[in-house]
Amino acid sequence: MARVAVVLAPDFEDPEFTGPRDALEEAGHTVYVIGSEAGAELTGKRGETSVTTDLAVADVEPGSYDALVIPGGYSPDKLRTDDDIVDFVRRLADADVPVAAICHAGSLLIEAQLVEGRRLTSWPSIRTDLRNAGAEWVDEEVVVDGRLITSRNPDDIPAFNAALLDQLGAAT
Repeated sequence: MARVAVVLAPDFEDPEFTGPRDALEEAGHTVYVIGSEAGAELTGKRGETSVTTDLAVADVEPGSYDALVIPGGYSPDKLRTDDDIVDFVRRLADADVPVAAICHAGSLLIEAQLVEGRRLTSWPSIRTDLRNAGAEWVDEEVVVDGRLITSRNPDDIPAFNAALLDQLGAAT
């Protein structure tokens, strides 16, 4: 089964972390929460979920993972200022593994220079940022462009999870 990295910082959108994590684990995949430091206690912006990072990004090798999930909320905006996280995201995308980003996670994709020429969706408030970075932005519940999977908000989690599990099923 797949080893899936989830990059996370404080104030993530609770269901955008728990929904994909639970679906991945139920399908038999192993989820690793990766942050700027190991053992950090992170709380979602709704205060419904707390999680401890398993690993620090400085201690991981991108080649060890079969997919990447980037939940939204304020987390991706915080992560985009961490050069090691940005490099990790870029290197996973370069390894041609599924990269699944929801809601505001597109901001981290912009920082990792992964959106130019790509078709994707996001929370509407970063639509212009994505277009300015060269993406074709569309308003759909899930968009799959090669190995890049994007969704808009928590309501899209079922379609987001299905697309991610489909890509992992094809790869394993």
